[in-house]
Amino acid sequence: MIVSPEQLAAFTAAAVLITLSPGPDNLMVLSLGIAKGRRQGMVFGLGCALGCITHTILAALGVSALIAASPTAFGLLKIAGGSYLVYLGWQAIRSKGSSLQADQRQTDNTPLAAHFRKGLIANAINPKVVLFFLAFLPQFVNPAQGHSGWQTAILGLIFTAQAAMLFGSLGYFAGAIGSWLNRTPKASQWLDRIAGSIFIALGLRLILSPQR
Repeated sequence: MIVSPEQLAAFTAAAVLITLSPGPDNLMVLSLGIAKGRRQGMVFGLGCALGCITHTILAALGVSALIAASPTAFGLLKIAGGSYLVYLGWQAIRSKGSSLQADQRQTDNTPLAAHFRKGLIANAINPKVVLFFLAFLPQFVNPAQGHSGWQTAILGLIFTAQAAMLFGSLGYFAGAIGSWLNRTPKASQWLDRIAGSIFIALGLRLILSPQR
Protein backbone atom coordinates (compact mmCIF):
# COMPACT_ATOMS: atom_id res chain seq x y z
CA MET A 1 0.00 0.00 0.00
CA ILE A 2 1.55 3.29 -1.13
CA VAL A 3 -0.34 5.44 1.40
CA SER A 4 -1.58 3.96 4.67
CA PRO A 5 -5.04 4.64 6.14
CA GLU A 6 -3.37 6.41 9.06
CA GLN A 7 -1.57 8.73 6.65
CA LEU A 8 -4.79 9.46 4.78
CA ALA A 9 -6.75 10.23 7.96
CA ALA A 10 -4.09 12.53 9.41
CA PHE A 11 -3.45 14.29 6.11
CA THR A 12 -7.12 14.81 5.25
CA ALA A 13 -7.87 16.29 8.68
CA ALA A 14 -4.94 18.69 8.38
CA ALA A 15 -5.83 19.60 4.78
CA VAL A 16 -9.45 20.44 5.67
CA LEU A 17 -8.37 22.63 8.60
CA ILE A 18 -5.87 24.48 6.40
CA THR A 19 -8.39 24.97 3.59
CA LEU A 20 -11.01 26.32 5.99
CA SER A 21 -8.60 28.74 7.66
CA PRO A 22 -8.83 32.34 6.36
CA GLY A 23 -6.45 32.94 3.47
CA PRO A 24 -6.11 34.54 0.01
CA ASP A 25 -7.89 31.71 -1.84
CA ASN A 26 -10.86 31.76 0.53
CA LEU A 27 -11.05 35.53 0.30
CA MET A 28 -10.95 35.54 -3.50
CA VAL A 29 -13.65 32.88 -3.82
CA LEU A 30 -15.83 34.66 -1.26
CA SER A 31 -15.48 38.10 -2.82
CA LEU A 32 -16.05 36.90 -6.39
CA GLY A 33 -19.01 34.73 -5.36
CA ILE A 34 -20.69 37.68 -3.65
CA ALA A 35 -19.94 40.04 -6.54
CA LYS A 36 -20.81 37.74 -9.45
CA GLY A 37 -23.09 34.96 -8.19
CA ARG A 38 -23.21 31.31 -7.21
CA ARG A 39 -22.04 29.67 -10.41
CA GLN A 40 -19.21 32.14 -10.92
CA GLY A 41 -18.00 31.73 -7.34
CA MET A 42 -18.18 27.94 -7.50
CA VAL A 43 -16.37 27.75 -10.85
CA PHE A 44 -13.66 30.19 -9.71
CA GLY A 45 -13.23 28.14 -6.53
CA LEU A 46 -12.94 24.95 -8.57
CA GLY A 47 -10.23 26.60 -10.67
CA CYS A 48 -8.33 27.61 -7.52
CA ALA A 49 -8.57 24.06 -6.20
CA LEU A 50 -7.43 22.42 -9.43
CA GLY A 51 -4.49 24.81 -9.53
CA CYS A 52 -3.15 22.69 -6.67
CA ILE A 53 -2.56 19.88 -9.17
CA THR A 54 0.23 21.96 -10.71
CA HIS A 55 1.93 22.31 -7.33
CA THR A 56 1.41 18.61 -6.64
CA ILE A 57 3.19 17.66 -9.86
CA LEU A 58 6.01 20.10 -9.18
CA ALA A 59 6.42 18.84 -5.62
CA ALA A 60 6.40 15.20 -6.75
CA LEU A 61 9.07 15.92 -9.38
CA GLY A 62 11.13 18.06 -7.03
CA VAL A 63 10.80 21.17 -9.20
CA SER A 64 9.34 23.16 -6.31
CA ALA A 65 12.56 22.61 -4.39
CA LEU A 66 14.54 24.13 -7.26
CA ILE A 67 12.23 27.17 -7.39
CA ALA A 68 12.49 27.64 -3.63
CA ALA A 69 16.28 27.40 -3.82
CA SER A 70 16.53 30.07 -6.52
CA PRO A 71 15.81 33.61 -5.26
CA THR A 72 15.60 34.87 -8.86
CA ALA A 73 13.06 32.27 -9.96
CA PHE A 74 11.02 32.76 -6.81
CA GLY A 75 11.08 36.54 -7.18
CA LEU A 76 9.96 36.42 -10.81
CA LEU A 77 7.14 34.01 -9.97
CA LYS A 78 6.10 36.23 -7.05
CA ILE A 79 5.90 39.31 -9.28
CA ALA A 80 4.00 37.39 -11.98
CA GLY A 81 1.47 36.04 -9.50
CA GLY A 82 0.97 39.39 -7.78
CA SER A 83 0.64 41.24 -11.08
CA TYR A 84 -2.01 38.81 -12.26
CA LEU A 85 -4.07 39.39 -9.10
CA VAL A 86 -3.75 43.17 -9.55
CA TYR A 87 -4.92 42.75 -13.16
CA LEU A 88 -7.98 40.75 -12.04
CA GLY A 89 -8.74 43.40 -9.44
CA TRP A 90 -8.49 46.24 -11.94
CA GLN A 91 -10.81 44.41 -14.34
CA ALA A 92 -13.36 43.97 -11.54
CA ILE A 93 -13.17 47.64 -10.51
CA ARG A 94 -13.76 48.74 -14.12
CA SER A 95 -16.76 46.41 -14.41
CA LYS A 96 -20.20 48.00 -14.72
CA GLY A 97 -21.59 45.35 -12.40
CA SER A 98 -24.69 43.23 -12.86
CA SER A 99 -27.22 45.16 -10.85
CA LEU A 100 -30.89 44.34 -10.59
CA GLN A 101 -32.85 47.12 -12.24
CA ALA A 102 -36.55 47.73 -11.85
CA ASP A 103 -37.43 45.91 -15.06
CA GLN A 104 -34.49 43.63 -15.83
CA ARG A 105 -31.28 42.21 -14.51
CA GLN A 106 -28.03 42.71 -16.38
CA THR A 107 -26.31 39.41 -15.69
CA ASP A 108 -22.62 38.76 -15.75
CA ASN A 109 -21.82 37.80 -19.33
CA THR A 110 -18.33 36.51 -18.62
CA PRO A 111 -18.14 32.83 -19.67
CA LEU A 112 -17.84 30.41 -16.76
CA ALA A 113 -14.73 28.99 -18.41
CA ALA A 114 -13.07 32.40 -18.02
CA HIS A 115 -13.78 32.42 -14.26
CA PHE A 116 -12.41 28.89 -14.01
CA ARG A 117 -9.28 29.88 -15.91
CA LYS A 118 -8.73 32.92 -13.69
CA GLY A 119 -8.94 30.81 -10.54
CA LEU A 120 -6.66 28.17 -12.01
CA ILE A 121 -3.97 30.65 -13.05
CA ALA A 122 -4.21 32.70 -9.85
CA ASN A 123 -3.44 29.62 -7.79
CA ALA A 124 -0.99 27.94 -10.15
CA ILE A 125 1.40 30.91 -10.34
CA ASN A 126 1.24 31.82 -6.65
CA PRO A 127 4.74 31.12 -5.26
CA LYS A 128 3.44 31.09 -1.70
CA VAL A 129 1.34 28.04 -2.58
CA VAL A 130 4.40 26.45 -4.22
CA LEU A 131 6.33 26.81 -0.98
CA PHE A 132 3.36 25.67 1.08
CA PHE A 133 3.09 22.42 -0.85
CA LEU A 134 6.83 21.94 -0.64
CA ALA A 135 6.68 22.29 3.15
CA PHE A 136 3.33 20.61 3.83
CA LEU A 137 3.16 17.47 1.69
CA PRO A 138 6.52 15.92 2.72
CA GLN A 139 5.44 15.96 6.37
CA PHE A 140 2.95 13.20 5.57
CA VAL A 141 5.22 11.16 3.28
CA ASN A 142 6.68 8.01 4.84
CA PRO A 143 10.01 7.21 3.14
CA ALA A 144 10.02 3.76 4.73
CA GLN A 145 7.05 2.80 2.57
CA GLY A 146 8.92 3.75 -0.60
CA HIS A 147 7.47 5.48 -3.67
CA SER A 148 7.86 8.93 -2.11
CA GLY A 149 6.96 10.62 -5.40
CA TRP A 150 3.72 8.65 -5.69
CA GLN A 151 2.88 9.33 -2.05
CA THR A 152 3.31 13.04 -2.71
CA ALA A 153 1.11 12.84 -5.81
CA ILE A 154 -1.68 10.96 -4.03
CA LEU A 155 -1.68 13.33 -1.08
CA GLY A 156 -1.70 16.32 -3.41
CA LEU A 157 -4.73 14.96 -5.29
CA ILE A 158 -6.54 14.40 -1.99
CA PHE A 159 -5.80 17.99 -1.01
CA THR A 160 -7.14 19.17 -4.38
CA ALA A 161 -10.35 17.12 -4.03
CA GLN A 162 -11.24 18.41 -0.58
CA ALA A 163 -10.33 21.98 -1.59
CA ALA A 164 -12.65 21.71 -4.61
CA MET A 165 -15.56 20.66 -2.38
CA LEU A 166 -14.94 23.33 0.25
CA PHE A 167 -14.25 26.17 -2.20
CA GLY A 168 -17.30 25.13 -4.24
CA SER A 169 -19.47 25.31 -1.13
CA LEU A 170 -18.01 28.67 -0.20
CA GLY A 171 -18.69 30.03 -3.70
CA TYR A 172 -22.26 28.69 -3.58
CA PHE A 173 -23.19 30.31 -0.29
CA ALA A 174 -21.31 33.52 -1.13
CA GLY A 175 -23.29 33.65 -4.35
CA ALA A 176 -26.53 33.35 -2.40
CA ILE A 177 -25.51 36.37 -0.32
CA GLY A 178 -24.63 38.24 -3.52
CA SER A 179 -28.00 37.44 -5.09
CA TRP A 180 -29.73 38.90 -2.05
CA LEU A 181 -27.58 42.03 -2.10
CA ASN A 182 -28.12 42.49 -5.83
CA ARG A 183 -31.79 43.29 -5.20
CA THR A 184 -30.52 46.76 -4.30
CA PRO A 185 -29.92 48.85 -7.47
CA LYS A 186 -26.24 49.31 -8.29
CA ALA A 187 -25.22 47.05 -5.38
CA SER A 188 -23.27 44.63 -7.59
CA GLN A 189 -21.20 47.45 -9.08
CA TRP A 190 -20.00 48.28 -5.59
CA LEU A 191 -19.52 44.59 -4.87
CA ASP A 192 -17.30 44.37 -7.96
CA ARG A 193 -15.29 47.33 -6.71
CA ILE A 194 -14.89 45.77 -3.27
CA ALA A 195 -13.88 42.43 -4.78
CA GLY A 196 -11.46 44.20 -7.13
CA SER A 197 -9.91 46.12 -4.25
CA ILE A 198 -9.39 42.85 -2.36
CA PHE A 199 -7.69 41.27 -5.38
CA ILE A 200 -5.41 44.29 -5.83
CA ALA A 201 -4.52 44.35 -2.13
CA LEU A 202 -3.65 40.64 -2.21
CA GLY A 203 -1.58 41.11 -5.36
CA LEU A 204 0.38 44.04 -3.96
CA ARG A 205 0.90 42.18 -0.70
CA LEU A 206 2.35 39.24 -2.65
CA ILE A 207 4.64 41.46 -4.76
CA LEU A 208 5.92 43.42 -1.76
CA SER A 209 6.26 40.43 0.58
CA PRO A 210 9.79 39.40 1.68
CA GLN A 211 11.68 37.07 -0.61
CA ARG A 212 11.64 34.35 2.03
